[in-house]
Amino acid sequence: MSKNLKRLKTLLGEVADLRHIQSVLEWDQNVNMPPGGSEARGQQMATLGRIAHQKATSRQVGKLLEALKTEFPDPETDEGALVRVAARDYEKAARVPSSFVAKQAIVTTRAFEAWVEAKGKSDFSIFRPHLEKVVDLAQKYISFFPPADHPYDTLLDDYEPGMKTAEVQEIFNALRPRQVELIKAIISAKQVRDDFLYKKYNEQKVWEFGEAIITRFGYDWNCGRQDKAPHPFQTTFSVNDTRITNRFEENNPLATLFSAMHEAGHAMYEQGSNPAYERTPLAGGVSLAVHESQSRLWENLVGRSLPFWEYFFPKLKKAFPSKLEGVKLKQFYKAINKVQPSLIRVNADEATYNLHVMLRLELEIGMIEGKIAVKDLPEIWNAKMEEYLGVVPPNDAQGVLQDVHWSSGLMGYFSTYALGNLVSAQLWQKINEDIGDLEDRIRNGSFEALLAWLREKVHIHSRKYDPQELVQRVTGSKINADPYIRYLTEKYSAIYEL
Repeated sequence: MSKNLKRLKTLLGEVADLRHIQSVLEWDQNVNMPPGGSEARGQQMATLGRIAHQKATSRQVGKLLEALKTEFPDPETDEGALVRVAARDYEKAARVPSSFVAKQAIVTTRAFEAWVEAKGKSDFSIFRPHLEKVVDLAQKYISFFPPADHPYDTLLDDYEPGMKTAEVQEIFNALRPRQVELIKAIISAKQVRDDFLYKKYNEQKVWEFGEAIITRFGYDWNCGRQDKAPHPFQTTFSVNDTRITNRFEENNPLATLFSAMHEAGHAMYEQGSNPAYERTPLAGGVSLAVHESQSRLWENLVGRSLPFWEYFFPKLKKAFPSKLEGVKLKQFYKAINKVQPSLIRVNADEATYNLHVMLRLELEIGMIEGKIAVKDLPEIWNAKMEEYLGVVPPNDAQGVLQDVHWSSGLMGYFSTYALGNLVSAQLWQKINEDIGDLEDRIRNGSFEALLAWLREKVHIHSRKYDPQELVQRVTGSKINADPYIRYLTEKYSAIYEL
């Protein structure tokens, strides 16, 4: 290893360590920390964020990167990819003052605690002043960068490198009418029974059943754990420490199973990251769309499939005999795939889910453009829910306050959820071509071949390739809505006999 590269890795390894320490504190804030700790935690996060940012943007790092660009010009090599990704991260981070990073940490820590209280009381007014500060900071952040085609491009690029707002809008504009057409056809068909999903299931048994499923998937408990949090999420401290959180909803108890599958999909991606990239900018998932493709693939294309439940449904009936008495496999399969416009994004069915995402994207763009005032969000949210899905939230908790993202400063994030759905279907199409007996394997509770394929084709590359390049390499095309629409149409035509 060259002297310059070794020095760069040492410096950036320290940055990675500090950011992972921040992640530990964020995880603790969600899982263990008492509400009274928020002020001190904000200061701790600010200090760590400022130090990490100063180290990441130091003149020494900049000089090393300039020298290494000449030393390792081939982007196909690990060294060349490391220099390219590190340089890109450096050039973006160097535009942002350390004082801003520290301020953002304090604002978002307070905003998160306000969001938890506001959601618990279903009162947006508690969260409103904090969200106004988050939006102001997002607009300030954009001002540090050269003018883009659209100001939202700067935020989107942090989560989906290289993607433009116009590209996302073009994809969504083509996708929306096709999904709406399918939803209309489904709603006019005979509906399926699903009352047995909403009985009073034992929380601990549901929790344990979810853990049994993701163990079967291949989630490595030696390098992970599952804890309770207000909003399910996955976090990574290293390739050997990737944790997930989950929640139990009394009025929708089996949602815990699908949340476990979803978050485990994220975690298994991180567990499959190339160990050689540890503590470097190449570690982890390449983008949130690709990350989401992994969680949605395991949650939906596997976890809501008929072959999957051919294996697991007898076990579920054995665990909950009184709740599922008289329920047949096909009834259960149809019930967990029932299409019904609903209030909560994370519990939305596959046919309507993307509409929830499109709504949030429009609101974020409106706030960034200054065309939507934070004070008007609940009213606009409810109006768009009625327009897109035909339902109106009865309160703020089930409406504008349902997602944690804005309280954490994650503006620019939401569109990647829908993009991830599209990528998951593209991958699924290719997986079925390469593993001809995949359905039979799933039917027998065997997921080794599927996980091995994902490890080889997606996980191991980490951030070596840009997201669109990775999708192109694996599937033969960039992010494309056609496979997803085909998948939805075929699946729901069979369920609803369209």
